[in-house]
Amino acid sequence: MRREELYLHDIIEALDHIAGFIESLDASTFEQSELVRSAVVQKLTVVGEAAARISDELKKRHLEIPWPQIVAFRNILVHAYFGIDWTEVWQAVTRQAPELRKQIAAILEAEVDRPDHAT
Repeated sequence: MRREELYLHDIIEALDHIAGFIESLDASTFEQSELVRSAVVQKLTVVGEAAARISDELKKRHLEIPWPQIVAFRNILVHAYFGIDWTEVWQAVTRQAPELRKQIAAILEAEVDRPDHAT
């Protein structure tokens, strides 16, 4: 079984990729680029998959993270691809994603990178 902190690292890495994909874009350019939209959706899928694999115990310790909504968003992106609201995706990656990255990094620091954590 894969260690839980690896899923947290997967989330950070995917969010970092998304930030790189969109860093020089505005909403209009994002919506016009099939390549960037596809890349962002793939990385959001990784975020949702990783979030789904986080233990209930960790989720209960970190209720500030909207775990169910992250997984639900992944499901919408995967199963309703042709009906995606790209404005909503843009809002998610420009507003919620940076905050989520900070929160996940804080969890890693508190739960994994502490000196008394057994590896």
